[in-house]
Amino acid sequence: MKHLSDYNFFDPELLICPYEFYKLAQEQAPIMELPSPRSDAKLFLVTSYDLVSEILKDTKVFSSNFSTLLAGKEEQDDELQKIYAQGWPQINTLLTADPPEHERFRALVNKAFSSSRVNKMHDLIEQIVDELIDDFIAHSKCEFVSEFAVPLPVKVIAQQLGVPQADLPKFKQWSDAFIARLGQLLSREQEIECAKDVVAFQHYFHDVIKSRKKQPQDDLITDLVQTKVAGERELDTAELLSIIQQILVAGNETVTSALAAGMLLLTKNQQQIPLLQADPCLLENLVEEVLRMESPTAGMWRVVTQDTKLQDIDLKAGSLVMVRFDAANRDPIKFQQGQRFDVGRQNASNHLSFGQGIHFCLGAMLARKEMHIAYQRLLLRLKNIRLAQQGYQYLPNVLMRTLKYLYIEFDK
Repeated sequence: MKHLSDYNFFDPELLICPYEFYKLAQEQAPIMELPSPRSDAKLFLVTSYDLVSEILKDTKVFSSNFSTLLAGKEEQDDELQKIYAQGWPQINTLLTADPPEHERFRALVNKAFSSSRVNKMHDLIEQIVDELIDDFIAHSKCEFVSEFAVPLPVKVIAQQLGVPQADLPKFKQWSDAFIARLGQLLSREQEIECAKDVVAFQHYFHDVIKSRKKQPQDDLITDLVQTKVAGERELDTAELLSIIQQILVAGNETVTSALAAGMLLLTKNQQQIPLLQADPCLLENLVEEVLRMESPTAGMWRVVTQDTKLQDIDLKAGSLVMVRFDAANRDPIKFQQGQRFDVGRQNASNHLSFGQGIHFCLGAMLARKEMHIAYQRLLLRLKNIRLAQQGYQYLPNVLMRTLKYLYIEFDK
């Protein structure tokens, strides 16, 4: 019988397929200590649904201000410092902000992701989906990640930001850099490349911000430029860049991951496709079950602000906590037969993939809309979808669950 001590959580092979480890963790130690990336703070991994939920709701004890964790290497590295000095400082706005700052920034961007704004995007999303399918349907096969899952959300978010479609490859590159940096599994060379990408992103959107101040457009960046914090002052450049960065990442990386994961799940569970085709109402539940089974954001950091206790474990102020959404979403205490993919699951929408509490994902409604339309059109236009011989491969990342490639075949 295997024990938790047999596993190294940061092993890339484990990150690619962590579910056996999670099952043991939930049985033996739903909160457990791991080797910490920082010598001055302990790190704890939390895998149970109830404990993850408890942490997400308690923003006073479990802070989202983990920006110092991201800055750890550059503080000790002159070359990294010089690169970042060419840009703007990283400001805590949404993901890494606590109340009351978080509420102020959140209120500024809420209207961009309102139900009315998202519903107006239905026709645009459907058009993009059909155009992408048109590009590969004649071949009866495709590499689903690069040919569909990546371009769909990037095109949608570019439309929201009001930036040229020709620059989409840059956005994907920059977005990948932000995610890699957050995942903390980088070599020195990768750290330097990520730093250069961060600064390139900042200068690109600094120019866009200047342009919108002179010539306003009907887009999200113009809305942000013109808005005032607490009705008093405009957002400064660093704040604007931070918000745009997080919208760019949240608006495409997570949707890409979820779209690809859902397609893989369907190829592995082909007996459920006729259920979806017979009852289109199940498509909404398909989206929730995909998000539950393969949470695109696999985990997230929290910083303990004061000495506390969590299920008989003492946590000292300054300790790091990593909540695992991908583990919580398969917790058998919450989800019966949680390892099984079931498009008819009654409580699929109780997943934690969009977080919980004040940090509930800003773009959840848009992500669900994109996924729903995508699966609806794919299942209508592609017949007998199956996994191709080239198969698929996951990328090892501490915080994101992402497919590197996924080859599928189908009949027209």
